[in-house]
Amino acid sequence: MNPEDGDDRPEEAAAAAGAGDAAGASSSSSVAAQGQHQPLEWRFAQVFGERAAGEDVQEVDIISAIEFDKSGDHLATGDRGGRVVLFERTDVRDNASRRELERQDAPITKHPEFRYKTEFQSHEPEFDYLKSLEIEEKINQIRWCQTANNSLSLLSTNDKTIKYWKVQEKKVKQVSVMNLDNSRSVGAGATYASTSSSRALLPNGGCSDKSSCLNSDILFPPGGYPSLRLPVVSSHDVNLVARCRRVYAHAHDYHINSISMNSDGVTFISVDDLRVLLWNLEINSQSFNIIDVKPANMEDLTEVITCAEFHPTQCNTLAYSSSKGSIRLIDLRQSALCDNHSKIFEEHEAPGSRSFFTEIIASISDIKFARDGRYILSRDYMTLKLWDINMDSGPVSTFQVHEHLRPKLCDLYENDSIFDKFECCLSGDGLRVATGSYGNLFRVFGCTPGSTEATTLEASRNPMRRQIVNPTRPARTLTSLARGVRRGGENQGVDANGNSLDFSTKLLHLAWHPMENSIACAAANSLYMYYA
Repeated sequence: MNPEDGDDRPEEAAAAAGAGDAAGASSSSSVAAQGQHQPLEWRFAQVFGERAAGEDVQEVDIISAIEFDKSGDHLATGDRGGRVVLFERTDVRDNASRRELERQDAPITKHPEFRYKTEFQSHEPEFDYLKSLEIEEKINQIRWCQTANNSLSLLSTNDKTIKYWKVQEKKVKQVSVMNLDNSRSVGAGATYASTSSSRALLPNGGCSDKSSCLNSDILFPPGGYPSLRLPVVSSHDVNLVARCRRVYAHAHDYHINSISMNSDGVTFISVDDLRVLLWNLEINSQSFNIIDVKPANMEDLTEVITCAEFHPTQCNTLAYSSSKGSIRLIDLRQSALCDNHSKIFEEHEAPGSRSFFTEIIASISDIKFARDGRYILSRDYMTLKLWDINMDSGPVSTFQVHEHLRPKLCDLYENDSIFDKFECCLSGDGLRVATGSYGNLFRVFGCTPGSTEATTLEASRNPMRRQIVNPTRPARTLTSLARGVRRGGENQGVDANGNSLDFSTKLLHLAWHPMENSIACAAANSLYMYYA
């Protein structure tokens, strides 16, 4: 991705979001239990690293991680070449007036703008000589840390090594030349030469005139040189410098799939297939194994950990997902090694519905807490599910994303697409959820009671061009505890079997701005941003 190729021309003529076919139920989010919300009208805001038609994409330039910081004023991306690129908000001074307009439901004409800030090489390719294993430099995840002293801090990880980076402004200082009057300095040189030739020299380089000779090399006249001054240090440009403060290595036997920063701002977890380790940011020499699912005999292994995340406000609570489609809630106060979960969230399959692909498509690829921690959003291959942490009997909402691909599961298994790991995200207000799909498409669903919002967008300058307006069915009345399936608009832009989709183009990574309706998503090496 070329960060200098930013483009911020909005699509002013974007069509209204298609509502799609809604025949299910959804529950309220924590702040979204009051009434219906109209579908959002999404518009193109910016693109960085847009490629021309027919241009080949280098493997190292493909974006592999996206993350907003808590304020939403900074955005970080990582790529398969081990680089981290930072972007900053340029219209932050207008945020106060923007939020006021949002509260008044007034139209907002100016879209959010970001600009390239800096980039640095986070990871390099390595080789594990003990296991004869190549460790690629690809950035798996980025997580922001608490900021201090006007600096930015973040964690980045590849398969084996986590690094703690600090990015801050440094003034470039230069030492100017000696401030000597040229005419006097020339005269002084002549005086020095004539005096040194006539002085009496003593053995070992001594000087007979102690008053005018400091040593054998420098001679000062009586009264010294009035034009001689100290060098001047002057500040010129300001550069952003990325410095690696800590390296957390050699702790995982298996590939790291996720990291998560704790709300205490001091600790974080790193997760591989079988273990979850707890770290202190300031100590890279030791970590604590808090979850271990490795059996005594590896032949007895039936499931692995796929993702984990800390609760956004409770530093003692975290959730982790498994390859069997379950989510376990852990309380770190219970014991040092959290073998037992406090709650488990899973959906029991219908009798007679099990097939060869059942367990593969049930594996959860990503989980996210809602901003207040009341809900957990999970993504498996076929669906998005919204879980209430106070109700472990099943998801409160299920959103069908890839149901139209069910007849093609054999083909997807043959080309390994069935193992693709799609990410998910929630809006800051908890009213909507989003996830990616094939053909560089991503889906936005409303999760308030009675919402029929199911919008399909394409990562391009015209995000709504895949929209097909289908007749919508009347939505059933929902309660906050109702559970159902949303199938709205799942076939928009493709035929019933998904034949028009290109499985080589997939939108795996996306992030929702924490404060407003703005989404950043990655299509190969291009970073697209949309707003509503």
